[in-house]
Amino acid sequence: MADMKKVEIKGIIVPIVTPMNDDETVNLDELRRQVERQIEAGIHGIFPFGTNGEGYILSGEEKKAVLETVIDQVAGRVPVYAGTGCISTKETIEQCKMAEAAGADILSVITPSFAKASQHELIVHYTKVAEAVPSMPIVLYNIPARTGNAIEPQTVVELAQVDNIVGAKDSSGDWDNLSAYIDLTKDMDFGVLSGNDALILKALQRGAKGAIAGCANVYPKNMVGIYENWAAGNLDQAETCQAAVAPLRDCFKYGNPNTVVKTAVKLLGYPVGSCRAPFNYLCPEGMEALAATLEADRAKGMC
Repeated sequence: MADMKKVEIKGIIVPIVTPMNDDETVNLDELRRQVERQIEAGIHGIFPFGTNGEGYILSGEEKKAVLETVIDQVAGRVPVYAGTGCISTKETIEQCKMAEAAGADILSVITPSFAKASQHELIVHYTKVAEAVPSMPIVLYNIPARTGNAIEPQTVVELAQVDNIVGAKDSSGDWDNLSAYIDLTKDMDFGVLSGNDALILKALQRGAKGAIAGCANVYPKNMVGIYENWAAGNLDQAETCQAAVAPLRDCFKYGNPNTVVKTAVKLLGYPVGSCRAPFNYLCPEGMEALAATLEADRAKGMC
């Protein structure tokens, strides 16, 4: 087996938005600027074309361009996580090999979607993917509300025994599921990441290694503050940073969360464009609420 890359899974990883021009082409220049903005804020990792990066709607060529741009701009300063999961095992392996060749540090592999998968099928899928890229560490990505397929805790335990499956991100929003991931793998060399921004501090206290946090696109310093204050033992300040996320997350009720996040980044003055159609509408009430939230948070020094 090829030697696996050694990358420490920890901290706040941003599923960075994919900036787009008015014609929906990818704006790679602005992507570079967003990478710098995140690194300057102290982010611990950058994750291109995750859910907030609209990986579900980018072509293979666009993903390659985005990943290569991020890797070039990061220049080894923080780990780069590449979202390489697709519906089929075959295409997932192809995307994993693309990311490996581009120089990604870690692969985040979302479950197959649309068709219902059994736990046996998920185990076979992930095992074959891992075998195809033995030098690449892999993080499982569970987000059943979007994919229709959930990775059960016992399945995570079984997959954690595969040499290069080194972690799992849980975006189910189900605390029992996330805590089970943590508890059942605590004695293994395995890192669990919260994918729900409201549960970051609670997950860290339980034993998680960090989070992949969409809200870091909007408030990178605050999100980093959750982890850094927790790690330093400043629990009161960590709780303050965690609580500060609630008003922005409350705006998610008005639309697709990643549409809300990208719109928020745009309203902060960064030309990241809109999400690719049709997932780009935020009702007038939502726009007003989001603008008011950002104004209040700006007054608090969050942005």
